[in-house]
Amino acid sequence: MASLEAVCRAMVPAVRAAGAALDRDPATVAGLARLPAADLLRCVATPPAYRGGCRPPDGLVLSGTSCLEWTVALEGIAYGDPAVALACPGPSLPGAAVTGLGDEDQREWFFSRLTGAQWTFFAMTEPAKGSAMTELGTRLENGRLYGEKCHVMNGARASAGVVFCRRAPGPWGIEAVLVDGAGPHAEQEHTLGLRGTGLSRIRFDGVAIPPDRVLGRHLPPLRRGFAGALRALQRCRPPVAGIALGVAEAACDYVREHRPALPSSAGLAELTGRIAAVRRLVHEAAAALDRGKGNPRRISAGKARACSLADEATRRAAELLGPASLAEYPWLERMRRDMRGFEFLEGAGDIHRLSVFQGLLTGEFLPTP
Repeated sequence: MASLEAVCRAMVPAVRAAGAALDRDPATVAGLARLPAADLLRCVATPPAYRGGCRPPDGLVLSGTSCLEWTVALEGIAYGDPAVALACPGPSLPGAAVTGLGDEDQREWFFSRLTGAQWTFFAMTEPAKGSAMTELGTRLENGRLYGEKCHVMNGARASAGVVFCRRAPGPWGIEAVLVDGAGPHAEQEHTLGLRGTGLSRIRFDGVAIPPDRVLGRHLPPLRRGFAGALRALQRCRPPVAGIALGVAEAACDYVREHRPALPSSAGLAELTGRIAAVRRLVHEAAAALDRGKGNPRRISAGKARACSLADEATRRAAELLGPASLAEYPWLERMRRDMRGFEFLEGAGDIHRLSVFQGLLTGEFLPTP
């Protein structure tokens, strides 16, 4: 992974410049397709058979299906700017769901739509419901999709997406379906942070969903539904944790760059050590998923702690750089806004802390020797 990390770090100056422009004017998102970082993220999340003209930079060999590779790449790009890491065109989070749940025809259908600068969306959250999977109100009836989703990243600009819905009561009545674009009932939401990610609200008013667009149709019901959705979400959590860790480490380095004479009592070394410890936990959780042995409790621990560290590191950086730091250092001010969004990507912290607590009670948290 050292080569992948080095490639990402070389991209940081261009990513930060793009992130500043994106925050000033979200319409510049179209220009992200020209960034080498966008090509890298697309290759990391796309199996080689579907990459088309996209090639990994500097001779890197990327599987296109590795959660660990995706986590490391997003962490490296987020070190430059997390909004860029999330706003680049490509498979992103829905690609993980299609790779994990889809059959060969569904993968072909999805990835074939992503040639060039094409965005995708992952629609779980609903108004008044949040992301509580068991309370989904969006429904699949007689092959048609009805309902509303909110806070959908890249939703209004996407050419394909994955929507979680319900075809029947109970946990086994949950489905994930492929949708050909958001349709006419999509509008962008106004946000203070992560402005360029195009968070959107989408209404589905009888959108036709053919039977072959139901993800996991080849799997038995107990491996689809609630269980299948959870597996897809678990693969997305280490990468989100990686984004948070990238911001946390960048905030520490930013202080060192602008205040090189800070004494050891500033606590940066201790904070950096905790970031490294959580990174190891997150990378181990991602590697376990790649081996088919993911531990949901440890995945939750990594995601929750990484988001907490992003908050702590950016807050500490603002304190160390002085009372006017958020006015004097635009990058840091943007990170203080953007990092709030990590809390809600792939589950709020309270949900993950509850998962860790349950794992400690049952003995599932600690890895098997």
